[in-house]
Amino acid sequence: MIGNSVVSIGIFAFSSCTSIINVIIPNSVTGIGSYAFSACSGLTSVTFGNSVTNIGYSAFSGCTNLNTITVDPLNTTFSSVEGIVFNKNLTMVVLCPLGKVGSYTIPDSVTSIGSSAFSSCAKLTDVVIPNSVTNIGSSAFYGCINLTCITIPNSVLSVGNSAFSSCTSLTNITIGNGITSIGSAWFNSCPKLTSVTIGTGVTNIGSITFWSLPSFTGIYFKGSAPRVNSAFIFDNTNLTVYYLPGSTGWSATLDGIPTALWKPQIQTSSGSFGGQTNQFGFNINWANGQTVVVEVSTNLTNPTWFPISTNMLTTDSTYFSDPQWTNFPGRFYRLRSP
Repeated sequence: MIGNSVVSIGIFAFSSCTSIINVIIPNSVTGIGSYAFSACSGLTSVTFGNSVTNIGYSAFSGCTNLNTITVDPLNTTFSSVEGIVFNKNLTMVVLCPLGKVGSYTIPDSVTSIGSSAFSSCAKLTDVVIPNSVTNIGSSAFYGCINLTCITIPNSVLSVGNSAFSSCTSLTNITIGNGITSIGSAWFNSCPKLTSVTIGTGVTNIGSITFWSLPSFTGIYFKGSAPRVNSAFIFDNTNLTVYYLPGSTGWSATLDGIPTALWKPQIQTSSGSFGGQTNQFGFNINWANGQTVVVEVSTNLTNPTWFPISTNMLTTDSTYFSDPQWTNFPGRFYRLRSP
């Protein structure tokens, strides 16, 4: 236990003290310096008093057995769960690598995710970023090998280089409308990444952004065509760039990659497709904010199509149902934008 007369723990104060097992930080301590407990491989638990408002960079990095964090209930500057501690004083601090993590929701008081904040958190599978966050630092999620998907909210204005690089289980990512520039190597070496959805604000793409992605098949742009700042953006020839109706600046290719109109799609493989209780229905996937019209016909030989539903998507998916389908021997559906 650290003495009650201590008000600050200095830089590298206990670094590499592998025999330390438990740390109790008293109420007198207000700050913990960078690398203060780094590489304390024997450390299993930390208890914070009610006065700590600042933790330095990598204060607990390399604490490979740290599983338990206890925060004094009178301390309103922190939120904790299963080995993660956030400093609510503008900067988020993450203690990695972690013991038990899995899914984590970042507190809505956090406004900035620092550089390398989640780097190499091998057991992190899912993270929810709140609308309070405006910045994600370089390599913030680098090497999170079990992270499967991520959504960057519209509040985020900047993301550093290599932010999601080497996330080997990442399959899809959605970039909010606040981002104007995609930095270098954001997604490189993510072998399972299949698609990226990009918001309306992006105007620039940096070098090797979509590199070493063997499973990558689609980029979906919600806005106008971006400016490509390098000849080394893509290395996957099985890729298509999709754009929405009404967006501008698009040509037949983007940096040599073919482009195509992004159309709404009926999801036939999900459990929502087909006859339900007194109705027939299916999910429609498209872009949030788009309007899709469902048309029907009873004869495909000489079809006459007429609209029966207009749907504004408030997310990237909407459910359509037709309670009248049992009144016809055959009923056929198609989608169009207004």
